[in-house]
Amino acid sequence: MFLGTGTSQGVPVIACDCQVCQSTDPRDQRLRSSIWLEWEGRSLVVDTGPDFRQQMLRQKVQRLDAVIYIYSHKDHIAGLDDIRAFNRKQGTPIDIYADLPVHDALKREFFYAFHPQAYFGVPQLNLIQIDQDRPFEVLGHEVIPLPVLHYKMPVLGFRFGDFTYITDAKTISAETLQKIQGTKVLVLNALQQEPHISHFTLVEAVEMAQKIGADKTYFTHIGHQMGLHEVVQSDLPDGIELAFDGLTLDLRAQK
Repeated sequence: MFLGTGTSQGVPVIACDCQVCQSTDPRDQRLRSSIWLEWEGRSLVVDTGPDFRQQMLRQKVQRLDAVIYIYSHKDHIAGLDDIRAFNRKQGTPIDIYADLPVHDALKREFFYAFHPQAYFGVPQLNLIQIDQDRPFEVLGHEVIPLPVLHYKMPVLGFRFGDFTYITDAKTISAETLQKIQGTKVLVLNALQQEPHISHFTLVEAVEMAQKIGADKTYFTHIGHQMGLHEVVQSDLPDGIELAFDGLTLDLRAQK
C-alpha cells in the first residue's frame, strides 16, 4: 500500500493557493512518500517520514515488524519516534534496516533513544546495517538494495521479488538497471514537469520506465507542480500511472 506519494513538503503545500493544493480530489492530497508491505500477518514500512503517525492511524495498522530506510533526509526519517506505540503493543524492539549513514543520522536525530540512561518511553530500535552491494533478508523475504544518485548523493531503492521501489533518483547506473531487470511492478519518482536537479521529471520518469519495461509502473514522490492528478494521468502511456495515497497493490497477482 502507498501510505504517501508526495514530495518532501507534501501536497497541499503550506500557504499555496495553486489549483493542485486547492483541489478537492483526494488523489491530489499527498502525504510524504512511504509504503507498507504485508506478508502473512507481518509487516514493514519503507521510511517513517513526518506523516508516519497519521499514516498509521489512517490505515489502522495494528502491527509493525520492521522499517527499511532509503536515506537520511527528514522527509524519510522524521516520524521514527512514533514506533513507540508498536514497541508497547508488541513488547519488542523494531528492526531498523539501513546503511551506516542513515544509522548515524538516526543516532543524531533521536539521540535520546540511544543514551545509556534512556528513559523508558523512548523508541526501542534494533539497528541492522545493510550494504548497498548485498541482498539482505527481512521477514523471510530477500530484499535487493538498488543504489541510485539523488543529484550527487548516493541513496537506495529496493527490490522485493518482482516489485521495485525507487523514490529519490536522478541517475540510475547500468549496474543498478541490471538488478532491476525483469521486475514486474516498478515504482519510480516523478517530481514535476519542469527540470529538477535531483529528481526525475515526468518526461524523464516515463523514459526510464519504458527503458526498464516493467509490466506496470507507478509514479510517486509527486509535487504540486506536477499538475492535477486527473489531467496528468490522462496523458500517460499505457501501463504507467500516478500512484496516490491509499492505493493498494496485490503483488501476488504479479507472480
